[in-house]
Amino acid sequence: MSKRVEITFETTLLVRDHCLCLHMQRAARAVARRFDAAFRPLDLTNGQFSLLMSLNRPVAPRLGAVASLLAMDRTTLTAALKPLERRGLVKAAPDPKDKRSRLLSLTSDGRRLLARALPVWDATHAAIEALLRKDAPARLREDLRAVSATA
Repeated sequence: MSKRVEITFETTLLVRDHCLCLHMQRAARAVARRFDAAFRPLDLTNGQFSLLMSLNRPVAPRLGAVASLLAMDRTTLTAALKPLERRGLVKAAPDPKDKRSRLLSLTSDGRRLLARALPVWDATHAAIEALLRKDAPARLREDLRAVSATA
């Protein structure tokens, strides 16, 4: 027979108030909702904007490089690309140097949509930064990069 372990409500409150994971998740969801609402008139999500922006490069990247940048696995990235490919915003082509790899690039329509989305991102980003103390955004980015580097 196992002994029942009791966790006090005070412990629950301690975790609620101090858990970095919980606070990062809540903040990430709140920020994502703001960007999703801002991008909605463009029929774009915050994730799609980030994906399109990650492809805005002089040389088409491999799928694996984009997955790494966005901290996604290849399968999730492939699924995220499908609606953008159907809309004609992104194209995937075999890598001439390695036929097993795919190179991802923006189409002309993808570049035009990204150009329309950038001012929306800029305004939304500025509004979120305005909620923080003056030096907080740079420090927050630095701290989040440090956390991401250990994952």
